[in-house]
Amino acid sequence: DAVTYNDDVMIGTMRLLREIASEPPHFAWVDETLRNKSRASLDRAIAVTLKCQIVVDGVKTAWGQQHSHETFEPVKARSYELSAICPVESSGILMFLMGIEDPSPEVVEAIEAAVAWIDRSKIMGIRIDAFEIVPVRFENHSTTKDRAVVADPDAAPLWTRYYEVETNRPFFCNRDGIKVYSLAEVALERRTGYGWYSGSPNRLLDVHYPAWKKRMASK
Repeated sequence: DAVTYNDDVMIGTMRLLREIASEPPHFAWVDETLRNKSRASLDRAIAVTLKCQIVVDGVKTAWGQQHSHETFEPVKARSYELSAICPVESSGILMFLMGIEDPSPEVVEAIEAAVAWIDRSKIMGIRIDAFEIVPVRFENHSTTKDRAVVADPDAAPLWTRYYEVETNRPFFCNRDGIKVYSLAEVALERRTGYGWYSGSPNRLLDVHYPAWKKRMASK
């Protein structure tokens, strides 16, 4: 029952609504009444997304994986998916917002604040290595490799999946719902069965955001 940005649920729906509203030939079968409903739904979805942007000490940051549809605050999902600020989902949201042709001042402000948060939350000087282990079968997956954080001054920036709302500290979690602060403290089953680090926001910072800034400057 949450507003779900995880796995592109919310943003995927919003992309569909935007595509219908743009009247492409393959949606010619959509009548004007339904198209207007799609536009109205998209406007509400964007408004909700702006309300969901997490504010800490008066400063806008980014978004969580799930948000309450009543308070718009970030909320937990599965036992190991705690309330947090999440850079990967936030990057997807930003990609959508930057695709708005004529963004409102509120949308522009949201983009600038979230990009600034993603930039200052990057982790430098490490990489994630996978190494061979004796094969292990878990209930939901099998693995022949473990993962570990390795110091590497030349590594590209990384982000953890979760950051504490109050402190912006990266954290991890086991299936018991207990928060930990290093990948080594995560049980092997979750350490190998979940994506705890990502470099995907790099493309947002290096490619998409500069292109958006250039487009905005030309208006």
